[in-house]
Amino acid sequence: MPTANNTLRTTQIVQIRTESPTVKTFVLPDRLCCKAKPGQFLMLWIPGIDEIPLSIMDASNGLVSVSVKAVGDATRHLHAMAAGATVGVRGPYGNSFTESRGRVLLVGGGTGTAPLLFLAKLLASKTERLSFVEGAKTKDELLFVREIGGVCQEKNIITTTEDGTAGLQCLVTQPLASLLDKDRFDMIYTCGPEIMVKKIFEMTEKRKLPIEASLERLMRCGIGLCGSCVIGKYRVCRDGPVFNAAQLREMKDELGISKLGFDGSRIPI
Repeated sequence: MPTANNTLRTTQIVQIRTESPTVKTFVLPDRLCCKAKPGQFLMLWIPGIDEIPLSIMDASNGLVSVSVKAVGDATRHLHAMAAGATVGVRGPYGNSFTESRGRVLLVGGGTGTAPLLFLAKLLASKTERLSFVEGAKTKDELLFVREIGGVCQEKNIITTTEDGTAGLQCLVTQPLASLLDKDRFDMIYTCGPEIMVKKIFEMTEKRKLPIEASLERLMRCGIGLCGSCVIGKYRVCRDGPVFNAAQLREMKDELGISKLGFDGSRIPI
């Protein structure tokens, strides 16, 4: 990996957008991460607090954007920051989604929708048909609905909420079975909670469909040294975070079942 990518660069937050009650998007100038491809991630340093891995949701014109849910100490401190605040950045890291043509389906859950929107923008003019299924707990947590509508035709978008406040009242995986049986997709991309990813992988396996999934695991170093993100024989930060069907098959005994905790012990998901 190029040394420059792994060198911590300080930069300033130039824009903050509130996406939902728990999610904000932070826009940063960075000459390396602005060249990232959909699926890659960066390590963001919140001074005096921690360094965290974040999927890249957009990268262009010298700027990189990340969408962050306030779930822990570091992300809550980040949410409390204002434009102009100083942060540190390393990356971009990891591999990216491969570009597909033909009929493409993207399935996102929670902030996993962010890198898929980045991908959708790239594929919009290159595919025969682009379909998007997005799920959240409630209407307020459905992310980037307007942006997704800008790259996918309305008839090709399905939204689900667990409480029924928008779209279908169900988990995001529920409408997939009939959709996968009705239409023959040339590629399915997914990112979101690992249990969701596991279910979608099982559905594509049953139908012998190609899939690429972006996985989220505990990451401390981002360069494959610490081993905290290991799943099966793979290090998510170096070998992923995007994995294809053959790789997911190799890790199916752990996928959506267990992961390594902060102390290195195996814990259930």
